[in-house]
Amino acid sequence: MRQDDQDHEQHDDFQDFLHELGDVKPLKADDRVPLQRTQQALEKQSRREALLAQQPTDSPLTFDNVIPVRPDDFLEYKQAGIQDGVYKNMRQGKYPIEQKISLAGLSLRESSQTLYHKIIAAHERGIRMLLLQHGKGEHSQPFPALKKSYVNHWLPQLKTVIAFHTAQPLHGGLGATYVLLKKHPNQKLINREKQAKR
Repeated sequence: MRQDDQDHEQHDDFQDFLHELGDVKPLKADDRVPLQRTQQALEKQSRREALLAQQPTDSPLTFDNVIPVRPDDFLEYKQAGIQDGVYKNMRQGKYPIEQKISLAGLSLRESSQTLYHKIIAAHERGIRMLLLQHGKGEHSQPFPALKKSYVNHWLPQLKTVIAFHTAQPLHGGLGATYVLLKKHPNQKLINREKQAKR
């Protein structure tokens, strides 16, 4: 094939290519996803998956018969025998928060596992006061306050949880809950060990 014929054929191929593109438009600058943010999101996802892989997957918390609450509802619960003064101080945020548990970005299944295992581990370490961050879930599906509703459903299922109440605004308000755990049987020993480490 002569050079002229090759050039002509390449020109025709290029014209066909342009014709096929038709009304395809280049992306606008604001439609592009910055590579750096995407990389950060992937790294965050990888870290989360690694953390979840480290913890056991079994959780006895049930998913049946959950009663939906509204995003603006207060959550409250106390076992029989809890002194009114103790409960009042807890709901007013007067006890120091010893640990925070965040369920942000987790699926319901992951939230169930995280909640269960972290509360059990906290109790084993002698922690009494937790702040559970679950969000209000105003736009969650299939109904608003989905995760908040399940938190309200799950916490009473844990024997170590003796009381809980929606947090004060400075601690997250309607998107967070104070959780009071009962004393560990070896609490005195745990306290001694904590003080020895200081």
